[in-house]
Amino acid sequence: MGKGVQQKWVRVVFRQRVFIIAVLLVQLVFILFLTAGSSLVFRYVDYMLSALSIIVCLYILNKQEKDGYKLTWIFLILLFPIVGGVVYVIFHTQVTPGKLRRRMKDSDKEYRPLFLLPGDSLPVLGTEHPECLPQVRYLQKYAGYPVYTRTTTAYYSSGEAFFEQVVKDLEKAEKYIFMEFFILRRGIMLDPIIDILEKKAREGLDVRLIYDDLGCFMSLPPNFDKHLEQKGIKCIVFNPFKPILSSLQNNRDHRKIVCIDGKVAFTGGMNLADEYINAKERFGHWKDAAIRIEGEAAWSMTLIFLQMWNLDRPGKDKSETFYPWKDESCGIESTGFVQPYADSPIDEENVGEHVYIQIINNAKEYVYINTPYLVVDENLLSALTLSAKSGVDVRIITPHRWDQWIVAITSRSYYRQLITAGVRVYEYTQGFNHSKTFVSDDRVATVGTTNLDFRSLYLHFECGVWIYKTAAVAAVKQDFLNTLPVCHEITLKDCARNALQRIVQDVLRLFAPLM
Repeated sequence: MGKGVQQKWVRVVFRQRVFIIAVLLVQLVFILFLTAGSSLVFRYVDYMLSALSIIVCLYILNKQEKDGYKLTWIFLILLFPIVGGVVYVIFHTQVTPGKLRRRMKDSDKEYRPLFLLPGDSLPVLGTEHPECLPQVRYLQKYAGYPVYTRTTTAYYSSGEAFFEQVVKDLEKAEKYIFMEFFILRRGIMLDPIIDILEKKAREGLDVRLIYDDLGCFMSLPPNFDKHLEQKGIKCIVFNPFKPILSSLQNNRDHRKIVCIDGKVAFTGGMNLADEYINAKERFGHWKDAAIRIEGEAAWSMTLIFLQMWNLDRPGKDKSETFYPWKDESCGIESTGFVQPYADSPIDEENVGEHVYIQIINNAKEYVYINTPYLVVDENLLSALTLSAKSGVDVRIITPHRWDQWIVAITSRSYYRQLITAGVRVYEYTQGFNHSKTFVSDDRVATVGTTNLDFRSLYLHFECGVWIYKTAAVAAVKQDFLNTLPVCHEITLKDCARNALQRIVQDVLRLFAPLM
């Protein structure tokens, strides 16, 4: 793309985004206008809105939702009793989530048998490794994501290594390529991949791409999806951002998925933008992680993609036609077990959080965690501190240079409580640690897209791969240990705060569920 063309679409994108923001501000001003008048009519409006706020508070108290969300919203409504209730109603009372929830429920029923096409490995695991049966049984029996054998795993501790391998595998694709990402940004990383996708589409492969509209809010030219369609790449822009006050805008597609022929798949923290391979510096050195799976478990990641692709399309695929081993068995020989999983904010089942909590609770010797954000609710905080108090070596690496200062301040508000309980917290001094990994007791690990924050755990579409006694488990652990020498361990002295800092952190922590 020429410099002049790039500058032109940047200007167009900027104008579009400014318009959207302006429309949102107009809506907020209108709400304030309804409540700011002094006439008798406005006074009656105030009474009605105050009554609405009381009703909304009672509704929130009895709603099945995280206590952190309840406390934050009730505090906001009490702080702004006139507008608080109506803002909550505008954000949460919508028809679309109900329709979407029903579609997802129907989709789950349709897809569950397809996940088991390679066979059911749960009985084998239950007999040979009963210690991890509760974790696996939860994901397979309840969440609907089976465990697989005959799958090899490879772990990548940098975006550069991930990018190199993805390009190689894309070039080898024979039937289809499915990709799903939160952020796309034209440059050294994305452009060669788009070139490969265009070439494969010309060769007759089924090439599909999903990207999140808000994630690409300022990074892609207008109608980028139409441009890709003209090149033969089928494209979906997930949840297009609209200038309407709505809770739906919070539900973003934060997944990162690459599926090739149903036989190879990737996921992890990497998006397709130059900072992820350190071709462009943002917040120092960008550290990230990804996992490659080859074999039966790659079929699971393929179905996870297809569920999202077919969720709101009139002509759905017959997804079983993409199964790669219809005429021959999977020839992969491996040890261990692999269990990909996905998480949705629509079904009110916090799969990603439950995977993390079970790893923490089942740890006997250690739990090592990489996360770019550390804004957790009482469930995770209790699990982490109880594990450390019980003698488990719990360590967490977070960034030293953050991409969002307000999240950084909030994350650091948890340090004192964690360290006092015996959790060891480190900050990656080389730059920004964007990895999302857990590893425990040389047996179990997970690599995926879910951060330790409210937005990722409860509001976004996420995914990950749980692995047990595979080669990648040792690699995840070694990567963590290799990172420690370039980290600063946080002490209680580092957590010292003056009165103003304590107040700021306490306030931000109160509003953590909305960050």
